[in-house]
Amino acid sequence: MKKSKRSKPSGGRESFLIFMVAGCGILATLSLNTFTKPVSPPEETLVMPKVEQAKNNVSLKRDKPLALTDVPLATGHEPLDRLFIQSGCAVCHTIPGIPPAKGREGPKLVLGTNGPIRMADPNYQGSAESVREYIQESILNPGVYVVPGYSDRVMPRWYGKRLNAKSLNRIATYLEQLEE
Repeated sequence: MKKSKRSKPSGGRESFLIFMVAGCGILATLSLNTFTKPVSPPEETLVMPKVEQAKNNVSLKRDKPLALTDVPLATGHEPLDRLFIQSGCAVCHTIPGIPPAKGREGPKLVLGTNGPIRMADPNYQGSAESVREYIQESILNPGVYVVPGYSDRVMPRWYGKRLNAKSLNRIATYLEQLEE
């Protein structure tokens, strides 16, 4: 009598990974804000006088409450290893040169080597014309191309919304130079 193999539902694993990425980003942000000296903004970006606010129709009230997804994972000014940790990349990916990044849920990020190969794959449906654009596209729109052997739902769809332009640029700059 043959035993039938049961396939595990992947929803639990994917939910756990999303929870881990979000949790790592939150903890890193909290520790960064708790243990570093706050930087004062330049004087010209401080509060506008009320007359200027009225003149420019500037409202300091938010239309909706602040949500967790409105808080960026990183500022982009962190050292590279800290940037990858705070952004949550190290939870799922192995990234050469970033010691804590030993994840196995996502592909190894040696995109100087793998980026051109992935863009040439007939299954690639994106619009990137360079490795840098491919990296940015993979973060901002992760479903465009899923590396064979990995789940389509591991990379959170909201992930790119939590990275500012400086963080995204520094991540892409580092990853596009990595080769096997």
